[in-house]
Amino acid sequence: MRIGLLTEGGYPYVGGEGGLWCDRLVRGLDRHEFDVYAFSGDEAQEDAGWVPLPPQVSRVHTAPLWTAEDDGVVYGRRARRRFAEHYGELAAVLCAATGPTIPGTRPATSQADRFATALRGLAELARDEGGLVAALRSETAVRALERACRTPGAQRAAREARVPDLLSVAAHLERALRPLSLDWYEEDGLGAVDLCHATAGGLTALPGLLAHHFFGIPLLVTEYGVRLRTHYLTRPDASPAVRSLLAAFHGRLAAETYRRAAFVTPGNTHARRWQERCGADREKLRTVYPGMDAAPFAEAGESPGRADPHTLVWVGRVEPAKDLVSLLHAFAEIRKEEPGTRLRIVGSPSDPEGAAYLGHCRALAAQLFPDEADGPHSVGANPVSFEELGGPGLDTTADAYASGAVTVLSSVVEGFPAGLVEAMFCARATVSTDVGAVVEAIGGTGLVVPPRNPRALAEACVSLLRDPERRARLGAAARARALELFTVEQNVSAFRGIYLEIVARTPVRRLLLDGTGDPLPFATPAEAHVPGHWTDPTPRAVPGWAAMDTPVPATETAR
Repeated sequence: MRIGLLTEGGYPYVGGEGGLWCDRLVRGLDRHEFDVYAFSGDEAQEDAGWVPLPPQVSRVHTAPLWTAEDDGVVYGRRARRRFAEHYGELAAVLCAATGPTIPGTRPATSQADRFATALRGLAELARDEGGLVAALRSETAVRALERACRTPGAQRAAREARVPDLLSVAAHLERALRPLSLDWYEEDGLGAVDLCHATAGGLTALPGLLAHHFFGIPLLVTEYGVRLRTHYLTRPDASPAVRSLLAAFHGRLAAETYRRAAFVTPGNTHARRWQERCGADREKLRTVYPGMDAAPFAEAGESPGRADPHTLVWVGRVEPAKDLVSLLHAFAEIRKEEPGTRLRIVGSPSDPEGAAYLGHCRALAAQLFPDEADGPHSVGANPVSFEELGGPGLDTTADAYASGAVTVLSSVVEGFPAGLVEAMFCARATVSTDVGAVVEAIGGTGLVVPPRNPRALAEACVSLLRDPERRARLGAAARARALELFTVEQNVSAFRGIYLEIVARTPVRRLLLDGTGDPLPFATPAEAHVPGHWTDPTPRAVPGWAAMDTPVPATETAR
């Protein structure tokens, strides 16, 4: 079948977030054909180019969300009236107060239908007129938003919106609705695929919604990190009016996406709970764990004895959410019980905030563990080392995990703990904080403590450092669990089955008629799009029983 793969800031760009699992998925499903529709993250990502694409990727369409030139489309009077009507309806839904349910009415469903109708109306307008960019940047949009905020019954935060707030919200909506102006929604574009697979929610899934509206293409949405949750954690400095209106938009978009999708595949139960809370139907949810390549960790996993029994290892991206401060305080308690223990912090920051946090952690480590020299002319060694991959003895991530007996995760915010799974592939015992999908990932093969609790973290680490047999048992169980649940093979197999199930539920999309004018059921099965030869050009040898001249007598039952 032909799959329309929808991505944002990832595949097929080099170094794109989430691009690796998409590449593994496409390569694993080599019997299908893929059309990639990708949103780029920024100009630097576009300049870096694409990763090598396999032959099953037939077409790639790209579009930037970070910039958009004025399309130069000038609306006539009727088009301006249509835009004002649909945009005003969209703004009215975002500003509407969510009060108690009145008996005999369905306000939540009514608001969802109004949002969907307005969104589809804007998409149809963009398709008819050639774009929405100029209209979304016009004064008409700002005035429609202002009228919706001043309407009686609007929520309090919307009523308090000032001109700068309105301009900020209008600018954000213009960026969010840019996918409506693309030329992807044609018969030879998304109309030619059998299934749209959005690799994230939010704006990534918006083209899939439009393909479903225009052509009836089924939509599959995969979320390894819920975009709506990410939106709630950003914009802390914005005014209450801006936060309220943007939260309403992204919440309505997520609910509409979940409602129209054939299936939604969260990457873990933590994401699944968010999706259910945002309106996803439980019957549509299928948990599919991320697929990770276990091969680079095979050597470390098969030789756990090479680890230093007195070393703790932390691996990851250095940022405040990882709470290395609590880890350092916990290590101070560990050193009191086990003086010979070392802590290796392996990782680097990805932004200025992370760099500042790394400097703070280095200063704290120097304060907690001053160098202890054996004499006045010798230099002591700090038991905490801050290292980066590529340094001495740390060519790969597997080398980092293999160097220690216990892997520690001290985060206060975490989605799916990919680093923890890598440690499990290496057959290492783990001590983790109870955040995100940590408990679901380890499943009883490691120790879990509350976040921001250095004493509990220290006690768990000490218990494992003093019990090598327990470490070995937990490490072996962790490796077995990771190989069973979190490999590329299980991920690809799960999506192969989901693809077939979705298409089996919608077998006929392009209506074909027979000689009498009646529709032909199953006239264009998905198998018709599978590349390759279904018949062997050379005749095969006929079995002896099939070449018999005398007919085979029927059995009594057959008669």
